[in-house]
Amino acid sequence: MVSVKIKLFANLREHAGKSELMASGDTVLDVLNMLTEQFPPLKEMIFEKECEEPELCGYINVFVNGNSIHHLDGLSTRLEEDDEIAIFPPVSGG
Repeated sequence: MVSVKIKLFANLREHAGKSELMASGDTVLDVLNMLTEQFPPLKEMIFEKECEEPELCGYINVFVNGNSIHHLDGLSTRLEEDDEIAIFPPVSGG
C-alpha cells in the first residue's frame, strides 16, 4: 500500500472536520473505502446507495494528481506514493 494525500472540499470537508488527511491504499477505491470507514457520514455522500458494486454518486468528482478518474481507470485507478486525491461535491453559485 502507498500513502496518499486526500483533499476534501465544501460539505465533504465540513462532515470530516478537516480539509486534508493522509490515507493508504493501492487504488482509488481502497482509499475511498478507508475514508468512509473513518468518516461514515461521507459514505452516502460519495457512493451510490443501491449498487452491488461500489459506484460514485453521479455528482462527485474525484481527481488523482489533477486528472479525473473518469479519464483514468475509474475506481480501479492504481495509486503511487505521494499521489494526491481531490474529492469535489457539487457546488453551485450565482
